[in-house]
Amino acid sequence: MALTGIQIFKLLPKTNCKECGVPTCLAFAMNLASGKAELDSCPYVSDEAKAQLAEASAPPIRPVKLGKGVRQTTTGGETVLYRHEKTFFNKTVLAAIISSDIDAAELDKNLKIYNAFQYERVGFNLRPELLVVKDAGNGAQAFAAIAGKIAKESEFNLVLMTQDLDVMKAGIETAGFKRPLLYAATADNVDAMGALAKDNDLPLAVKADSVEALMPLTQKLTAMGLKDLVLDSGSREIKQALEDQVAIRRAALKASNKALGFPTITFPCEMASNPDMETLIAAMFVAKYGGIVVMSDFSAESLFPLLLERLNIYTDPQRPMTVTEGIFEIGNPDENSPVLVTTNFALTYFIVSGEIEASKVPSWLLIKDSEGLSVLTAWAAGKFGGDDVGAFVKKSGIMDKVKHKELIIPGYAAAIAGDIEEELPGWTIIVGPREAAHLPAFLKNK
Repeated sequence: MALTGIQIFKLLPKTNCKECGVPTCLAFAMNLASGKAELDSCPYVSDEAKAQLAEASAPPIRPVKLGKGVRQTTTGGETVLYRHEKTFFNKTVLAAIISSDIDAAELDKNLKIYNAFQYERVGFNLRPELLVVKDAGNGAQAFAAIAGKIAKESEFNLVLMTQDLDVMKAGIETAGFKRPLLYAATADNVDAMGALAKDNDLPLAVKADSVEALMPLTQKLTAMGLKDLVLDSGSREIKQALEDQVAIRRAALKASNKALGFPTITFPCEMASNPDMETLIAAMFVAKYGGIVVMSDFSAESLFPLLLERLNIYTDPQRPMTVTEGIFEIGNPDENSPVLVTTNFALTYFIVSGEIEASKVPSWLLIKDSEGLSVLTAWAAGKFGGDDVGAFVKKSGIMDKVKHKELIIPGYAAAIAGDIEEELPGWTIIVGPREAAHLPAFLKNK
């Protein structure tokens, strides 16, 4: 259970040194309790207090690091059932299966395709993170060769999937440096698989036939000293699998059940007979509450919507999505192309830029930082005023890119036209349409 600010305050040195950035230790304690500060900010807290605070402030669902390198990621660490309560922290990890009997040329082809799946969205680089090497029963050497090739020749991190200990050991020998997730410890092999994970300091998946059957396995593994566990309740029927996800999350958060306080792994690839249904099931687990979602394959038509869903769900609802302030080129504009300006609210940017693209009129789109507010809201809040917009145009560098002096502003911000003209002497301020949908006709007529 999380400590209150007063309980945390009792463990602090009470020097009011201000070195943490706030005036008093009590204020710092309140910030710690609300998640607005880090314990490391206090230079004088004792090791004993650190240990107590770290244990007490640990999230009810353990965060588990997966892999190494540029695609290293963390799953788990969640503290709420619903994102409007606070936020979700560590996004669902997307994975695809590679069989150990795959042909070398086919593997090279797949890796080339998979590595190309990277999408730029609202300043984020969206891409999948994991590949699951599944033992096809063709021997330890073949399994190790595939795992090693993926680990050495791609950015992807791995899940090693086999019940054969010798095969698993071979995979660890070639791919262990990428810190793969071992799948899976079961009632039949929990001691041996647990020892293997512990000896190699690797995360371990735990599989059982039900949520209830998971608990004695995780308790046994944690008693062995293993902490980085991932849960598979074993169900491959959609309704039961969803119920299991909810049950595990509720048990960890509401009942403080430490035996179930770990992220989960789900397998839509084993629940559907066609790619469309598999994608729908995967989308369900992204929403509730899959830590890792394993697909049979990565394809653009299923991966892209899943990445967007994940981005939307795992974005802090209390902080608007924004794009970077600056100049955006749409359709290779030149020195005579129109110049438009709007706010940096992500939805505004994508709608406006999309309509400009649809117009087929190459344009310069200026994005002004408005703290993520839409045009009308930003204007009402004083974040999109004429003086500010004019100053932004001056410093943006657009004057070096165009010969004309015309600026198109959103119709909802028509009131600021006069102030912009005062800030930009010699410029003509054109009031554009109120709705972005009318931009294509407006730009074509202009």
